[in-house]
Amino acid sequence: MTILITGGAGFIGSRLAAHLLAQNEQIVILDNFNDFYDPAVKRANIAALGEKPVVIEGDVRDTTLVQRIFSEHPITRIVHLAGLANVRRSIENGIEYADVNTTGSVGLMNLARQHNVNIFIQASTSSVYGHATRIPFNEDDAPDQPLSPYPASKRAAEIFGYSYHQLFGLNVTVLRFFNVYGPFGRPDMMPLKVIDALVNDQPITVYDEGKLERDWTYVDDTVAGITAALQRPLGYAIINLGYGSPVALTDFIHIYEKLIGKKAIIQYAPAPISEPRITYCDNTRARQLLGFNPQVTIEEGLARTWAWYQATKLKPDKA
Repeated sequence: MTILITGGAGFIGSRLAAHLLAQNEQIVILDNFNDFYDPAVKRANIAALGEKPVVIEGDVRDTTLVQRIFSEHPITRIVHLAGLANVRRSIENGIEYADVNTTGSVGLMNLARQHNVNIFIQASTSSVYGHATRIPFNEDDAPDQPLSPYPASKRAAEIFGYSYHQLFGLNVTVLRFFNVYGPFGRPDMMPLKVIDALVNDQPITVYDEGKLERDWTYVDDTVAGITAALQRPLGYAIINLGYGSPVALTDFIHIYEKLIGKKAIIQYAPAPISEPRITYCDNTRARQLLGFNPQVTIEEGLARTWAWYQATKLKPDKA
């Protein structure tokens, strides 16, 4: 039995694939290696996996291609990670985000139910909560006021997941990720951008005087949660997957300053209207349904990220 990972060349997907391969799972990766960030990063992620996974380059919206994958491989479970990320980029690109994140997801769900897939995991985001009034964020709250097209497109895919469960019995588990970080992270995300800025003596743009808080979740903990979800058909379930301890951006930067031994150059700016003040995960449901138990503190996670950065990206004279 084979697991299909869409977006498997990306940050979370490649770490999940490495973990599942170590458990002797059969893996097929579908990724279009787009240029949202340097495709060489994704190809390096794939190269690090060795020869075991089947890697297919293509778009999840290509129905003919995905049909062929089903015909050639005994796909029984899907982790659907492929999609367009980045809240601020989505502001001027709503049509593209709806097409990729919503329409692409619905098309894959439709093929999944036709091929009797046992478990369909739909990746979502804590951004769907917007300016939530209840803190920490709870899955029973209705996230009906997204702040940009990115979370709107993800929320729409969540709702379609319920429809496909209701109509066709497809087991859909929606996992709302909270600020995933760690080695092999995306270069456009804050954890690596801060390191780059500190190492190269470049300014860091800090919104709202550094008061914004984010619930940073180490990638290995996220992978553990996804892996647990792959073992549990839950009908239809929405589950927060996050550490459960928000960190102010100023504190986040201070941790890196101590690790790297350099003072950050800060440029303050007003927070864009697309940015929530806080992300804060209530992970009670994940603990109950998935046995989720995040292990890596922000201090340890950033230390591991810095160690990886030094080993893979720094020249000897800068290490």
